[in-house]
Amino acid sequence: MKSNRMMLSPLPSPTAGLSFGKRLSCGIVFLNDEAELLLCHVTGHDHWDLPKGGGADDESPLQTALRETREETGLVLDPAGLLDLGCLPYRARKDLHLFAARVPRFDTGLLWCESRFDDDASGTRLPEMDGFGWFSFADVPVQCSRKLSVVLRERLDLPALLAQLRRREPSVLQFMPAPPPAPAPSTWLPPPRLTA
Repeated sequence: MKSNRMMLSPLPSPTAGLSFGKRLSCGIVFLNDEAELLLCHVTGHDHWDLPKGGGADDESPLQTALRETREETGLVLDPAGLLDLGCLPYRARKDLHLFAARVPRFDTGLLWCESRFDDDASGTRLPEMDGFGWFSFADVPVQCSRKLSVVLRERLDLPALLAQLRRREPSVLQFMPAPPPAPAPSTWLPPPRLTA
């Protein structure tokens, strides 16, 4: 193992390595027994990402990771099955606190994103994530941003992480049903007024 890779155990405390003034983004690394990683396509960008995001002041990293995963994928997980990977350097002003889960390979068509943002170009609210897929570990540098690729390939050792997760029971997950599609806006216009 390279010396710059994080050892998977023992784990650091949730705040270990978090520098003053940095934001913390929390998420989950989903792996399956086919040595694939679940990634979410970021709407309007050319890269894929982990389900992750920032937390509220009253949330623990675990609570944030679970909520962000639910909001960005519709997946609800039992926290008992997660492996805490601790806090990892990510960007100059942001660190990641990641957890890992081993799950069966499922149909990513069951996933959906409830969190939205205002798109200035279209004037509509779009989902943060607009696609989901399973990718081999070798696909990470091609599909992910350079910074996330460094985390996944250099700070973590994905094959070793999967081997460690295989010694545990797979995580229990549930798929939240997607909401029904919003009705199309009405095209009805009142009849023109007749003038005398």
